[in-house]
Amino acid sequence: MIAAIAIGRNEGERLVHCLDSLRGQAARIIYVDSGSTDGSVEMARARGVEVVELDMTKPFTAARARNAGLDQLRQGAVPDFVQLVDGDCEVRPDWIGKAAQFLEENPKVAIVCGRRRERFPEASVYNAHCDREWDTPIGEAKACGGDALMRMTALDEVGGYDPRLIAGEEPEMCVRLRQKGWKIWRLDAEMTLHDAAMTRFGQFWKRSRRAGHAYAEGAWMHGAPPESHYVPQTKRAVLWGVALPLAILVLALIVSPWCLLLLAIYPVQIARLARRGGGSKAAWEEATLLTLSKFAEAMGGVEFHLRRLTGKRGKLIEYK
Repeated sequence: MIAAIAIGRNEGERLVHCLDSLRGQAARIIYVDSGSTDGSVEMARARGVEVVELDMTKPFTAARARNAGLDQLRQGAVPDFVQLVDGDCEVRPDWIGKAAQFLEENPKVAIVCGRRRERFPEASVYNAHCDREWDTPIGEAKACGGDALMRMTALDEVGGYDPRLIAGEEPEMCVRLRQKGWKIWRLDAEMTLHDAAMTRFGQFWKRSRRAGHAYAEGAWMHGAPPESHYVPQTKRAVLWGVALPLAILVLALIVSPWCLLLLAIYPVQIARLARRGGGSKAAWEEATLLTLSKFAEAMGGVEFHLRRLTGKRGKLIEYK
């Protein structure tokens, strides 16, 4: 049996597309709502979908929502496979069938994912950035994203998602799955359409901050060799977002203000990345965003460690 779990809050028409796309592909569909005020719960129930409403007096994380959906699935006939999907995504018509066949033929694979695409990549440079980010290598992978078909026995073996994580919960769970001998696989197949609805720089900055928080926390949890989870991403954020600008500022104060010219390393880095990407307008846009994101990622990493040292719980970083 195949089931599906969608999570969301105030996704509106995006949730309609999401739930309708699961019809005929899953025997059970569960929607986990995290305090919507736009009628999402009523809309889901009207479609015959099982609804779980999270207790919002407790700190919310997407990991907690997904675990709640998995707990609901265990009340009754437990499925062999479950499709996890974010409420702002539409599952492609033939995806679950292809993915389920792959899991049936490969019993050591715990999770299989495919190509997630942005619904409106032309709407903004930020949406286009997301679309390129989703285009990950085909074959065995280290991690998946929020959309994937998963084997229930594997999820049960590792206890599902870590509900404490405010971001990066899927890659962290994949670390634990791989440590148990399971494999993660990326198929060359269309999986979902995602609507980032990201049209402002501020949204991009928050999303990058969240990524930096996830990198720092992931490295703190699983950064030791041989895993080195998120260690390269954390090092790049620290180098470009903290170490270099601080070093240049110190040199300018101690040696000469002319040392501020060393900040030219950033446009040089953008040019290097753009040339490596082919030199097109899109390559220059991507190179600029990747370089700027390092400052936001560094901020997110600093936030994680400050909260860790002070014992404060991390707050959700939402960009929409």
